This record gives sequence, structure tokens and C-alpha cells, in this order.
Amino acid sequence: MRIDQNDLVIVRGAGDISTGTLHRLHSAGFLVLALESAHPSAIRRKVAFSEAVYDGTAVVESVTAVLVKTVQETWKVLEDGNLPVLVDPAGDSIRLCKPSAVVDAILAKKNLGTTIDMAPLTIALGPGFEAGRDVHYVIETMRGHDLGRIITEGYALPNTGVPGMVGGYSSERVMHAHAAGVFRTIREIGDTVCAGEEIGFIVSGEEKSPVRTEIAGVLRGIIRDGFPVTKGFKLADVDPRLEEQKNCFTISDKARCIAGSVLELICRQKMLKGN
Repeated sequence: MRIDQNDLVIVRGAGDISTGTLHRLHSAGFLVLALESAHPSAIRRKVAFSEAVYDGTAVVESVTAVLVKTVQETWKVLEDGNLPVLVDPAGDSIRLCKPSAVVDAILAKKNLGTTIDMAPLTIALGPGFEAGRDVHYVIETMRGHDLGRIITEGYALPNTGVPGMVGGYSSERVMHAHAAGVFRTIREIGDTVCAGEEIGFIVSGEEKSPVRTEIAGVLRGIIRDGFPVTKGFKLADVDPRLEEQKNCFTISDKARCIAGSVLELICRQKMLKGN
């Protein structure tokens, strides 16, 4: 595969929502580099390219992400038709690579350092950014009528802290750490669980405290075994729709919708450049 380094798109973050964008851009033929932290905390790990940081590779819907240690290794991975993931939470490689576009898909609900001058096109997903000042465009990530809307001025809707409604349940779907410690898993993504079932436990000193589900359903996501957590940290997510088990292993409708808006903006830029 012949590559043109001037066409590189850098996406900050490789969690499940970001993976939707990475997968879409890669599938559309764009050269994409994902930047991640040294210890990603994705819950929906089966559909997150961030898992490559731990395992060396991660495959999501037939696309393979490969961990690289340097920017130089990026080009070889791209030539092989795969998607490189580089540990670079500060985004230092952006200045070095001079990408045609930068997408902030960290979803931290605040700006962790992305600026509008990082590339000819800068896009941010979700709240914490002002379109036209911090970045060129912001993409709405709140579920509802405006999901995926391209914002040219102003901000995305603020974070409510309340999970989206799925199968008639919202906050009941999500489990959080009730104490700081190390989380150990008992169940796996895709498992069917009952209300009140223990899915793991938190080890804090000599104490072990169980983490239990509130509702029955399919374990849609769960943090990696051995991950250190703080009190209130998101640990797992249950989908009450038993018939949707296969969805644990595919990119979500939300991620695909957001990805479509990012692809639209990058295609528009490419068309205007006449490439």
C-alpha cells in the first residue's frame, strides 16, 4: 500500500466511541493514527482499539489495530493496511506528523490540550470545546435528536452524568466502584447476568467487596481485570435486552452516527483541497 504522509488523520483516544470513528475513516481509505494513554480504561473492550495498548493488537469488525512505539513505526503499519495505535496522551506526535486533520475523541468532557492550530481541520467529540475557537467543529455526542450534529459555533450539550436509556433502564445499567482498590473480574463481556449477581470484586488492602448488578441482562462491558480504580469509577455496563448479546462485539449505533459526521467533515476538506 502506497501512502502519502500528508493525508494522515490523527485521532486522540481509542475507546469504543472513538473506535467507531477510527474504523469508519480506515474503512473509507484514510490513513489514521490513534493516540492513547498508557492505561486505557475502556469498558466496552471488545470494540475498543485501545486494547492494543495492553495486548499489542486489537481486532474490531475485521480491522486490526497494532501498537507502535514510535512515529516511524506508524508508516510500516499503515503500509500493511492496519491501524497504528501510539501511546501519546499529550499529543506530542501531532506537531511532528503534521496531520491533515486532528479529531479529539477522548470524551473527557473537557479539553485536555487540543487546539485549533494543530491541523488544517480540527474536530472534537462532545462537551468541553467551543467550535470556532478551541477547534473548527464540534460533534454532538448526547443521545437524542441532535446526536451526530455538526456544530460550527458554540458548544455541545453539557454532560448530564446520567447514562442513556436502554431497554427502559438508565443509571441502573451501570456499575461504579463503591471504594478505591483493584478490581477483579468474575464474569466476561457477553455473559448473561441476573439482578444482584456478583460480576467482580474490589480488593482494598485485606478487604474484598463484591460488585453486583442492579438489573438482569447481558454484560455489555466491564473494565479489565486488575485495573486500579477510585471510588465512583465506572466498572461495567449491563444491557437489559437479552436478544442483543451480539451487540457486545460490534460498534454501537451511537459510535457509527458520530463517525459519519467526522467522515463528512474530512471528506469535505479533501474535496475543497481538490485531492
